[in-house]
Amino acid sequence: MLPQLRIWLDHFEYHSRHPRHLSETITNVLEDGERAAIASSIATFQLGEQSSGAHLLRVAYRFAEQHDAPALARITELLIREEQQHAALLKSFMAGHGIACRERHWTDTIFRRVRRLAGFELSLTVLLTAELIGNVYYRALEVATGCQRLRLMCRMMVADELAHIGFESDVLTAVRAQRHPLTRWALDLAHRTFFAGSSLVVWVTHREVLKRAGYGMVSFTRACQAQYTFYLQPARIGAATDSAAE
Repeated sequence: MLPQLRIWLDHFEYHSRHPRHLSETITNVLEDGERAAIASSIATFQLGEQSSGAHLLRVAYRFAEQHDAPALARITELLIREEQQHAALLKSFMAGHGIACRERHWTDTIFRRVRRLAGFELSLTVLLTAELIGNVYYRALEVATGCQRLRLMCRMMVADELAHIGFESDVLTAVRAQRHPLTRWALDLAHRTFFAGSSLVVWVTHREVLKRAGYGMVSFTRACQAQYTFYLQPARIGAATDSAAE
């Protein structure tokens, strides 16, 4: 049922032994106008990245035990560790430019509460939603700033999150492929609706950064939807179903 977890485990184990870091020689100049435009936005994203992931890890271990897939639990642990590394990189950058960390934000609170009420599949759905949208956001932030250090950080985080998204979408697609076709359709509709709403919330909350990158509300939500379609389009679910049946 589950994808080739050994391949994903090798990937995440390798990166755990070679964590991301930035050379101190990289230019780290942030103009006052840029700082004012992006400070609140990156503080909100840093808050989301620094989650301990305790609930996700707990339900991942339970799911892995039920499906005799210990690698899945280990991969989830390493994935959470990478997210925390992202949070540390952002926090260090913010401290260097006098940007205060957030202790809470209503969007982060909602996402955390939804995850805490959920089992592994729904927790993974919420996490994948955040990372697909985050992938578009970090690319936009790279365009919105002239600070070379921040631009490189954005590229690094996108590279990591592409692997996260690949793993999460593979697992979610495999799990959904076992469902009745009508159930799969309903789950996809619910996920698309949640995803569309989340995209709009991110636009409203981070529109100053997104506008600096050339996005309007429609173009941003379309870019996010393109990510969803690429990784979770129904054709992939159908292909996974055929593969599982063989």
